[in-house]
Amino acid sequence: MGWSGAARDHGTFCISCHTALPYALARPALRPVLAEQGLSTNELKILDNVIKRVRLWNQIGPYYSDPGYGGRVTESRGTEAVLNALVLASYDSPAGNLGADTRTALRNMWEVQQTSGDKAGAWPWLQFDQEPWEANDSAYYGACLAAMAVGLAPGNYAGSPEAQNGLKLLLDYLQRESASQSPINRVFLLWASTKLPELLSREQQNAIIQEVLSRQQADGGWRLASMAWRWKGWSVTALLRMWFLGDGTPLAHKSDGVATGLVAFVLEEAGVPSENIQLRRGLSWLMSNQNTAEGFWPAWSINRRKSTTSNTGRFMSDAATAYAVLALTAHKTPEAPVAAAAHY
Repeated sequence: MGWSGAARDHGTFCISCHTALPYALARPALRPVLAEQGLSTNELKILDNVIKRVRLWNQIGPYYSDPGYGGRVTESRGTEAVLNALVLASYDSPAGNLGADTRTALRNMWEVQQTSGDKAGAWPWLQFDQEPWEANDSAYYGACLAAMAVGLAPGNYAGSPEAQNGLKLLLDYLQRESASQSPINRVFLLWASTKLPELLSREQQNAIIQEVLSRQQADGGWRLASMAWRWKGWSVTALLRMWFLGDGTPLAHKSDGVATGLVAFVLEEAGVPSENIQLRRGLSWLMSNQNTAEGFWPAWSINRRKSTTSNTGRFMSDAATAYAVLALTAHKTPEAPVAAAAHY
């Protein structure tokens, strides 16, 4: 929030897929652990920021409009519309009341949904060739987040007349493109289906669950690099992506907090029983791999090598920490060291 690189128009900051969004989704899970009676200071700041941008939607500048970023106005609007709706819907959901700002955010989201072409049903999405959230296949991830926003919105919003046209397009898109997606995108699809039951049948959910379990590593964790890249045939580029970062350095072959935290949590959300040995091993990996001095879980870019002490170098650990918190609190493990994550 205080980083100059995230500063935007009207004194606001961007909601990022790697830091602010996972934080907003996960931080409420720490409230019971920390015996808190209300929202944390940072949660309030994020909500105030989102609400301000929603209310000024037609006046405020997009996340990216600088020519140095290629303009990207349409992509910025599509991405932000989905993220705003998801953040606000997730905070309205526990109380069961759909707030006026959340309804406006959802309306903004539907207005910028694509209604024709190959991506009909999805949203224009920021693409910086950065897996897994800002790449050329990330529009599918964004559509999964939109489905989560609709499913989380209280008051049977998913069944309301204002949601029907856009929701039909969204469901058609997610079903139509599912088979061609990377494993990590299909994990987000599975997560979305736990909030929007009509999205997948139980058989379709089970197919994704089995696919994900088959990718577990020997140490019990999961590895983002093996789940984010789609196999595109025996080309030099496809082979290099599987083994090297963009700067030519080898990809790490160990498990990481992003993949392990996300997979473990989504398996729990999808109804995989707590006694499942593979789920238990994933949770054990999380229990054993937190940096308890600072509170975070380790993860790193699968695009290029970055200093782990820089803001950009910590992006992946930001996401890893949020997903680990969600997984461990959902499991209700008394000895889980999640409280330290609040200080990170």
